[in-house]
Amino acid sequence: MIVTWQIGVRLALIVLLAVVVQVSFLSYLSILGATPDALPAVIAVIGLLGGAVTGAVAGFATGLLVDSLLLQTLGVSSLVLLSVGYLAGRYREQFEIDSPMAPALLAGGLTLLATAGFIGLQLMLGVEATVSLLVVREILIKALLGFLMAFPLYPLIRFALRPALVLEEPPTRRRIFRNRRRPVRRRRLRRASTEISRLNNAGARRPSDSASQGGVA
Repeated sequence: MIVTWQIGVRLALIVLLAVVVQVSFLSYLSILGATPDALPAVIAVIGLLGGAVTGAVAGFATGLLVDSLLLQTLGVSSLVLLSVGYLAGRYREQFEIDSPMAPALLAGGLTLLATAGFIGLQLMLGVEATVSLLVVREILIKALLGFLMAFPLYPLIRFALRPALVLEEPPTRRRIFRNRRRPVRRRRLRRASTEISRLNNAGARRPSDSASQGGVA
């Protein structure tokens, strides 16, 4: 991703809109006993499109904004979402996204990791919270919701950041072009070989013709 100031503004608007929707709307919902969290999915998509550095910066900024708005311990959400963006970016840099299910699966897995990491950091910091099997169920449901939310989020964020994306030529086209060039090269080689053989035959005929003319004289 080529990050210019225009793309930086778009990324900031995406992060701000995601935080506002999460804090003002999604945090009041309850689906299967769990509150949906779209922020890990959003940061995972940004990391997949922009790389490790862009994903980490977006995750840190998003977490800091959430902690400031909800008056939570500063740095907890930043550390969790920074890890999500970095891991998603590293995946994009190491592997190719050749399946439409890959962004959704990665978003669901990173949402599970982010939820578990957030709960673990809260327990380490001494925040009073009830620990039971319901927590495990909530983590799994949030991961499932993150998996489902990635399907609309990935194309929307990709469309918003399209000017900054470096599109690579698909390998199928390269194979087609290579297959098309091979017959052309073979034809050229055949023509060159036929011309060389003709020249050799012509050179071999000239001495014989001159010898026959000398014998007649």
